[in-house]
Amino acid sequence: MTHSTSPTYPPLPIAPEYPWLAPLAGFSDLPFRLLCREQGCAAACTEMVSAKGLIYNNTATERILATNVEDNPLVVQLYGPDAQTLGQAMDLLLERGACHFDLNAGCSVPKVTKTGSGAALLREPETLIRIVATMVAKAGEGRVGVKLRLGWRPGEDVLPDLAKRLEDLGVAWLTLHPRWATQGFSGRADWDRLASLREHVAVPIIASGDLFTAEDAWRCLEQTGVNGVMFARGALWDPAIFRKFLALGPIGGAGRGGQTFHSTPTYSLDVVRRHMELARAHQDDRRALLAMRTIAPRYLRQFAGAKSLRAQLTQIESWTQLENLLDELTFALSETTDLPPKDAT
Repeated sequence: MTHSTSPTYPPLPIAPEYPWLAPLAGFSDLPFRLLCREQGCAAACTEMVSAKGLIYNNTATERILATNVEDNPLVVQLYGPDAQTLGQAMDLLLERGACHFDLNAGCSVPKVTKTGSGAALLREPETLIRIVATMVAKAGEGRVGVKLRLGWRPGEDVLPDLAKRLEDLGVAWLTLHPRWATQGFSGRADWDRLASLREHVAVPIIASGDLFTAEDAWRCLEQTGVNGVMFARGALWDPAIFRKFLALGPIGGAGRGGQTFHSTPTYSLDVVRRHMELARAHQDDRRALLAMRTIAPRYLRQFAGAKSLRAQLTQIESWTQLENLLDELTFALSETTDLPPKDAT
């Protein structure tokens, strides 16, 4: 089944002033995506969706795909080992009304790569090409992107030729995390490779990797000339990173015509409350509560006594307990001067 491009699907916002939220396994669910959108995220990706899980109606896959009208534009990121499997998954997603798609050819987690998926596809470029050709044929040009790494390991540099072939297939963007798969997240992202890729192909390039602060992202844009940035761990630690990024502006900082935005302790508490509201509105189950026990300590790490606070947050057993703890923190702040903290993102 082939689905042609429809004019009802506008192109995704890809430009320096339009920051994206990366697919974060275990975290990029509907509540978190909505929270980041409220902070200024221009486009968001789902968590990685297993093509096989989708075909076999896996319950976890259904949770990942939960969305609503406010969750737009949304990119569904898929992973799988072969064109046939991805083609079947694409048919199912298109029938559900999905508009934009991304192939994960960058995940280096062993449980993904051992199936021949994720970054393992960089060792099988012909398979990767067949998969992307199938996805583009199903969705139409302008609606499919690919997430890449530099290659499997140093010395296996398939990226320049592969990127050009993907461009020729009609992909709408390429996201590059400039590390080798065997690196995982160790070492430093090689931003020079982003600049090289930008010069090698005309298709838009979105940068990922080591964008921990808003300043990091603007520096990456200025140094590499890429078309956009995608926040991953930076957003996981501080959803306000989008607001900070937009406040800085394209010239990159206060003192050069830009602005700054400081997320005070009060603001961070508001972010936790808002995430809790969204989780209760769209999930409201024990899974969502357990996720908040992991997430809230990250947002509140700037507080005095953060270690003790983390211990309390990881023990909460109900939404009421979390609300009461947040109220206690708010009262404590009202007794002090709420000055902007040193940014810990």
